[in-house]
Amino acid sequence: MSLGYGRSGGTKATTAELNAIFEGMERNELMIPTRLLTGYVPGAEGLSAVANLARKLKTDRPGLVYLLDPVMGDAGKLYVAADVIPVYREMLPLATIISPNWFEVETLTDIKLEDLPSLRKALSVLHERYRVPNVVISSIPLTSWLSSALPSVIEHPSDTEQLLCIASSFSPEHAQGRPVVYAQSVPLIPGYFSGVGDLFSALLLAHFPRPVTSNTDIPLDSESESSLLERPIAHAAAHALAVTHHILRLTHAHAVTLPERERLSTDDEADAVEPLRKTRRMRGRELRLIQGQAAIRGVGVDVKPMVVWEDFWDS
Repeated sequence: MSLGYGRSGGTKATTAELNAIFEGMERNELMIPTRLLTGYVPGAEGLSAVANLARKLKTDRPGLVYLLDPVMGDAGKLYVAADVIPVYREMLPLATIISPNWFEVETLTDIKLEDLPSLRKALSVLHERYRVPNVVISSIPLTSWLSSALPSVIEHPSDTEQLLCIASSFSPEHAQGRPVVYAQSVPLIPGYFSGVGDLFSALLLAHFPRPVTSNTDIPLDSESESSLLERPIAHAAAHALAVTHHILRLTHAHAVTLPERERLSTDDEADAVEPLRKTRRMRGRELRLIQGQAAIRGVGVDVKPMVVWEDFWDS
């Protein structure tokens, strides 16, 4: 059962069991992925086993696209053991893309994000010290300092609460040796939903184009195809953001139709007294993935492009 319900059952796989599964897959020649996504692992021992697998796959398959979602916590609070932090830092150079939230960026970089200079410094640490090519941060509350720093071409209406998504991409070929930073905002949908980060990361990896090689026959006849190759992380982030938001709107629209006892507001004290209160609420907020299959395939979704934050690095 999902931890999102507040109570769970069953057992956790041990590190030895994880390694046995990985070894069995390798013996049967099943370790041949072109893409890899890793997420929530609550302890350092299990995460080290995952890190060893990622390291081996990257060595054996240099073209592997690896998305590392360093799931550690949110809103200033860790929900994993603190000993995973150094393991995640060791894993960062393996990743093609990382998708931390605001708190996880602060945790990985030891930088409190409180203004534009601190955000610049954190992204520089991730790109330069840890050699991460692509960083995507989603679900960022649009604080006053962040809102005032955004260029006008990035829509962020002041009359509605917004969440911001930032994508930063770096390669030695970039002009002036600086990462290119993109941003886009979406309206905040009220309530807590479990699994949103997992969905976003999966979509981000799915929409990230395959690396281009000299043997890859990819037509560049249209401007959109050319842009996709020039700005792959912006393309992927825009689609992941649009589909995730579409699924959340479907889920919220369903949740508000449920009986009152299944749509009570989040209240930690009341939930502690009556655990089923949270269970009922979260059951009604299960992401509507089945009902949103068309959106996941890209049908009926309005994709707003990520916008280049032109003066991000200017003082």
